[in-house]
Amino acid sequence: MTLYEGKTGFTYVVKGIHLEQNSITRRLEALGLNEMTGVQILNRKRSGAFIIKVRGTRLAIGKYIAQGIEVEEVKKNA
Repeated sequence: MTLYEGKTGFTYVVKGIHLEQNSITRRLEALGLNEMTGVQILNRKRSGAFIIKVRGTRLAIGKYIAQGIEVEEVKKNA
């Protein structure tokens, strides 16, 4: 699933970043958004923008970028 399909308040693990522009991919990696990194969706705007928490830092990303980030939901221990 993509980050765009995620729900507010849930935590996900990044499985891959698949964007056409390598410069965006490199910038996200420089900000700490790499494979196997935990990402929490804090807020979701109607315009498609997301506020996410990565490694203790809040980032705002657009709909296009969120659709290019492949994630998997973190399973909680029962």
